[in-house]
Amino acid sequence: MAEFIGFGEFDEMFETFEHAAWRLETRRAYRSDEETKTYQRFMQGRDAGYDLNDPWCASRREQSALGKRFERVRIVDDPPTPGQLYLLDGARRNAAVGEDIRNLRRSDAEGLRLPAEDFWLFDSRVATLLHFDSADRLTGVELITDPVKIVRYCQARDAAWHHAVATRQFQAVSPGGRR
Repeated sequence: MAEFIGFGEFDEMFETFEHAAWRLETRRAYRSDEETKTYQRFMQGRDAGYDLNDPWCASRREQSALGKRFERVRIVDDPPTPGQLYLLDGARRNAAVGEDIRNLRRSDAEGLRLPAEDFWLFDSRVATLLHFDSADRLTGVELITDPVKIVRYCQARDAAWHHAVATRQFQAVSPGGRR
């Protein structure tokens, strides 16, 4: 039976993990992004105007300063969707606060048989499977602790990380990518 946790408990996991938080991003769009002013500015062809002092950025910087790693692989279509272009642009914000983001073309991810679902993996011991509705809204966070499932998420992480390309390098060869 699936165990869901609240968004507050999920947020706390980014403060309480010990070593590494790793994410696979597979969606073509995220409603939470589309509802931001930075997204609107980006879609108008303007600088998104990321605030590197907002609470999310401050938390990432603090955790990174403690030696904790934030890493993610983003699956990108060819050509990238508008939402994926926004995420490629936003990677500079993530990098500025200590995240390491790499990208992988969807066709390569499919060839590697990576899961087609978004998840976070914390310290290679606990995962959270992110559930979305048809409008790309995050609707729930499923806590995964089953060791067999955790090993599968670790294998997906290792394959994705090995084959993914650093954002700057990916942007240089990605059609439609902009800096």
